[in-house]
Amino acid sequence: MSEKRYYYEPARGHGLPHDPLNAIVGPRPIGWIASLNADGQRNLAPYSFFNCFNYRPPIIGFASSGWKDSVQNIVETKEFVWNLTTRALAVPMNETSATLPRGEDEFARAGLTAAPSRLVKAPRVAESPVNFECRLSQCIQLTSANGEPIDSWLVLGEVVAVHIDETLLENGIYQTAKAQPVLRAGGPSAYYAIDEAQRFDLVRPDAR
Repeated sequence: MSEKRYYYEPARGHGLPHDPLNAIVGPRPIGWIASLNADGQRNLAPYSFFNCFNYRPPIIGFASSGWKDSVQNIVETKEFVWNLTTRALAVPMNETSATLPRGEDEFARAGLTAAPSRLVKAPRVAESPVNFECRLSQCIQLTSANGEPIDSWLVLGEVVAVHIDETLLENGIYQTAKAQPVLRAGGPSAYYAIDEAQRFDLVRPDAR
């Protein structure tokens, strides 16, 4: 590694062609969030600031820059569904990122099938091999270090039901690479896929 370090303070700007923050913290899983508004109209949108935060109960979350339809719907109905984005679904996922009038159906735009969930009213993406049915846990407006509110919202949901395509389970173990998940990277258009060739194993010290 070079000893040279590019230094910047975010409040003063990064001085680069594209903000490197989301390229450094990556690649990141995609929060492909399905929801319903209070009138039962469907919404489907991808969020690149997404992750899992707790085992028991399982809690996942995504952050929205601005109060978008997904956030509004989830606050209204207290539920949503996360859908795994795979390489085969990358183009439809990208289509659902289009800015549409409130109430217009992204499922229809992207040619996707809305499948019924078991415990929540929000639909699943039938073509996705993994779906998490979620109930709203918290919706938090983010703040700066000095306590000033930011126009970004962290939505956390408890996973109450899980759907997994059984072909992704081998001897009861979920095969991450076999699902061919798509991960968001830096820049305006970069994504990555993973495969088994990239796998390596480490045993935690406490488990040795």
